[in-house]
Amino acid sequence: MFSPREHQLERGWPGRIEGDRVIQLAAQTLQSFFTGGGAAREHAEYPLADVVFLAPVLHPPAVRIFDQSGDFVFANPAAIQSADHEIGVPGAEPVERVAAIIGAGGAIGGFTPLVEWFAPRLHGAKARDFALSLGPVVTTPDEHTPPGVDWDRLVATAAENTHLYPGDLLAV
Repeated sequence: MFSPREHQLERGWPGRIEGDRVIQLAAQTLQSFFTGGGAAREHAEYPLADVVFLAPVLHPPAVRIFDQSGDFVFANPAAIQSADHEIGVPGAEPVERVAAIIGAGGAIGGFTPLVEWFAPRLHGAKARDFALSLGPVVTTPDEHTPPGVDWDRLVATAAENTHLYPGDLLAV
C-alpha cells in the first residue's frame, strides 16, 4: 500500500514495485486484491521517490502471533501502524517477526515484516497491546517464502474450527 507524497492518503492504494517506480493497481485494499485472485488492472505510475509506503493491511480481521511450540496469542488489530510510524512509547522494545497475509480461499497471499512492540513499563497485557509495525512491502509466495517455518501447519492451526479471512495476519 502506498500514497503519493503530495496526497497523503490515509489508506492508500495497492501497488507493485517495478524498478524505480510504483504502479497503482485497481483494488481498494490489499485484501480485495488477494480476494480477486491477486490480479488487477494497472493505473498510474509514480516514481519510487515520490511515494510513502503504508501498512500493507491497515485493518486486519485478526492478528495471531505464534510461538516456537506452534501455539498462538491474538494481538490487537487496531494497533497496526506503518513501518516508519513513530511509536511514541518511551522504552518500547521491538520484536522482529515475519507475517503471512491470508489471501483468497484461506491461502497465504504474501509475506511482510511485522514488529511487535513491547513496553516493560506498561503493566500486564497492555505492555504488548499498543503497536504493531507492518510492512512496508509484501512479497508473494512465488517470489519468496520465508524459510524455517511450516507455514502450511500454521495456516491449518489458525483455521481449525474457524474461518480465515483475506487480510488476517499470522506472525512468527
